[in-house]
Amino acid sequence: MKCKIKKDDMVKVIAGDDKGKVGKVLAVFPKKSTLLVEGCKLVKKAIKPTDDNPKGGHTFKEMPIHISNVKKEKE
Repeated sequence: MKCKIKKDDMVKVIAGDDKGKVGKVLAVFPKKSTLLVEGCKLVKKAIKPTDDNPKGGHTFKEMPIHISNVKKEKE
C-alpha cells in the first residue's frame, strides 16, 4: 500500500483513545500500514535490571497506530 505520510511529518490522530492529539511521526512501517506517533498510544513497559540500570523499573513506549487512524496536518 502506498503511503503519503513520511517520517518527521506532523499528523493528527482522528480515531482511538488519543483522538485529537497532534504529534510528529517517528517511524513508518508501510508493509503493516502502521506508524509511530510521538506521545500517542503510550504503554507502560517493564525494564529488567541490568548492569547499566541495576534497579530496573518501568518506562513508557509508543506503539504503532494504523495509518487510517491519522491524517496529515497542514504545514
